[in-house]
Amino acid sequence: MLNLLKVQTKKFVCYLHKENRMIKIAVLVSGNGSNLQALIDANLSGEIVGVLSNRPDAYALQRAQQANIATQVIEHKNFPNREAFDAAMQQQLQAWDVDLVILAGFMRILTPKFVQAWEGKMLNIHPSLLPAYKGMHTHQRVLNTGDRWHGCTVHFVTDELDAGQALAQGVIAVTQHDDAERLAERVHVLEHVVYPQVVEWICSGQLQYVSAQQVEYQGTPLSGPIQFCKL
Repeated sequence: MLNLLKVQTKKFVCYLHKENRMIKIAVLVSGNGSNLQALIDANLSGEIVGVLSNRPDAYALQRAQQANIATQVIEHKNFPNREAFDAAMQQQLQAWDVDLVILAGFMRILTPKFVQAWEGKMLNIHPSLLPAYKGMHTHQRVLNTGDRWHGCTVHFVTDELDAGQALAQGVIAVTQHDDAERLAERVHVLEHVVYPQVVEWICSGQLQYVSAQQVEYQGTPLSGPIQFCKL
């Protein structure tokens, strides 16, 4: 297991605990599903009740089926627009009675209506130390800039791309041996630890989403993401 050290003592947080019942989680995927596998292997105190994909060939669906988790394919190409596609996803999430949505390599842009319906209840992980390097090709951009540090950020999803409140970050030092491919691999390993940890904090009832501007931990506002570094 990856050895992590907390390097920043800002208080973290937890969230969403409904009347002592187990949190129901849905994971949205488009590809291999390694982050999904990390969530499955973490034995969360919440329950992954369903995995939804826009691609029928996504290997993540096999991972879910092997873990006896319900799956559903909703192909975006079968809908006339993003609004109709998102409405179909929303209907499935409601059928599963989902409390928390996890984006794990889901390669579709979500409509504002869908995002707003899951405000404070939808997470994403981004391969950079946000707010730096929003968007694509983060590893090469870090190398091009010559940054010393790189990593990943777990954040709430908002209408603005990669701009929701950051909850936790995994940090690694960029070395002279890194190219974009190797850096991506190193960050991906870190994602598999940080993402399940944040989700577990949520499932355990410690994180309280108050508003788009405020998340609290045991009544104390979170001023910034907790940061972990690989030893």
